[in-house]
Amino acid sequence: MEPGHGHVLAGAGDGAGWVVTVLVVVVPVAAYVLAAVRRRVRRSTPWPAARTASWVAGATLVGVAVSPPLTALAHADPRGHMAQHLLVGMYAPVALVLAAPVTLTLAASAPATGRRLSAVLRRPVVHTLTHPVTAAVLSVGGLAVLYLTPLYATTLRSDVVHAAVTVHLLVSGTLFAWAVAGPDPAPRRPRTATRLTVLVLAAGAHAALAKTLFAHAGTLPPGAGQPRAATEAAAQWMYYGGDLAEVALAVALLGAWYRRTRPRGSRATRLRGAVAPVRT
Repeated sequence: MEPGHGHVLAGAGDGAGWVVTVLVVVVPVAAYVLAAVRRRVRRSTPWPAARTASWVAGATLVGVAVSPPLTALAHADPRGHMAQHLLVGMYAPVALVLAAPVTLTLAASAPATGRRLSAVLRRPVVHTLTHPVTAAVLSVGGLAVLYLTPLYATTLRSDVVHAAVTVHLLVSGTLFAWAVAGPDPAPRRPRTATRLTVLVLAAGAHAALAKTLFAHAGTLPPGAGQPRAATEAAAQWMYYGGDLAEVALAVALLGAWYRRTRPRGSRATRLRGAVAPVRT
């Protein structure tokens, strides 16, 4: 039997794993929808459907990433692991962050709860963790530790370590997406130019790590002992798949910047003002 094959057979039929998968999707979506309903009751205006759809998409991506078939495949094939990494560490965080969950929570909460949450957001430790540089180090640095040390090989042998790494990918990826392009309020958030610079540098580091993994597929990750061709394919997925998430973050960041800085009033109003006749 090939290494990891038992994980594939066991994982594909893991009833407990499917329960976890369903809960990972249903619980966050239900909480979000309930908060949207409460906000509508409080403010008599509907929460944007696009934000709700973004949250549902993000939760669904997390569910797919931790589903038994993909989890089992991640133990057996580096391409399965890379698919899980991209889904839970890059794509899902972008969708979850663009849903503006903090804004919704503040709007749906009682005033006292909102003040407590705002106080938490202003704490120095939260500011440090959500700074783009810190978030980039946690996200990209965590990947470097995973692929350049025996940690990856350990995840192949231990379900607990694998689960811990998956949680880290989700949390660090969400922190990074929120720090760079999150629409939620963030006290002392760096300027757009700073966040864009960090995004570019993080994207470069992510690409460099993928190239390193590809170039040394015979020996990296240390101790994994997986086929070179499969590791090379996984590195390519990491390289090109990461680009998609980083472009999405850049578009979200620059789109928010444009909406903040564009001239007030509609385009038609500005044009009418520009061609208005001069009275004599």
